[in-house]
Amino acid sequence: MRSRGKILVIRGGAIGDFILTLPALAALRQQFPHSHLEVLGYPHIVQLALAGGLVDRFEAIEARGLAAFFARHGELSEDLRDYFSEFDLIISYLYDPDDIFRTNIGRCSPAQFIAGPHRPDEKERIHATQVFLRPLERLAIFDADTVPRLSLTAVEPPADVEAAGPLVLAVHPGSGSEAKNWPEASWAGLLAQLIESSNLNLLMVGGEAEGERLERLSGILPPERCEVARSLPLAELAQRLVRCVGFVGHDSGISHLAAALGLPCLVLWAGTNEEVWRPQGERLVILRDPAGIQAITVERVLVELASLLVPETDRA
Repeated sequence: MRSRGKILVIRGGAIGDFILTLPALAALRQQFPHSHLEVLGYPHIVQLALAGGLVDRFEAIEARGLAAFFARHGELSEDLRDYFSEFDLIISYLYDPDDIFRTNIGRCSPAQFIAGPHRPDEKERIHATQVFLRPLERLAIFDADTVPRLSLTAVEPPADVEAAGPLVLAVHPGSGSEAKNWPEASWAGLLAQLIESSNLNLLMVGGEAEGERLERLSGILPPERCEVARSLPLAELAQRLVRCVGFVGHDSGISHLAAALGLPCLVLWAGTNEEVWRPQGERLVILRDPAGIQAITVERVLVELASLLVPETDRA
């Protein structure tokens, strides 16, 4: 590949899937620092990579005409033919079991094409970040950092802690599946205890599906101590999270985001395969119970959180 060639990474999936692919983007950026690196994906998600300086540009995967690339001998639009022909290397994490997409890309682009898995095979019990890095071995990229890292260079923490205002703990009391959620009553108990026994303010985050839960939980708390951030664009949410002292949440894409931002994270875990899907981070605790997530007590969460939030300078 030319030293200043163009690289395209195609990545669909949910927030967590994309966060777990960040090590692959970072490895490509490091290996080819002078190349143009672009992502074809869902704009509301892949904007994170642009905000973190990992890519130069992104394009929407919902582009009209892309469906034809998944049909044998599909009639390919001229715009997309021209688009794909611009790249020297294309790495795709799309589901393409019969190589139809790959074949159609070959009809309009001379690029080297590397097919990656759209999701890990859980039977292999290998973490997703390692699985998504494997295709890069064809580019002589080995032993890349497997921890997703997102650095928002435009956001700098205040030098003076007091000038920064009250310390804020981010909490995400929902997820994409009710089965992954800690009971709402337990969340209510935890949040009430935090307000009563600490000087922490709360930033409660979530999406449209969690709106009623956010309203109920925030409604029992002093409004001056709790702010609700609902359905923020992910890049804006990341800017809010990075200023927090820590994060508590479930097995969700937002937990992966908080971990990638480097926050101390306490993740209440349900039944997902932890070996494959757990968030990665230096200061991250997975809290689970053999009897299920509903058996995790408020007291246990408070103890783990107190230990997690001890500043590095205070650790022996």
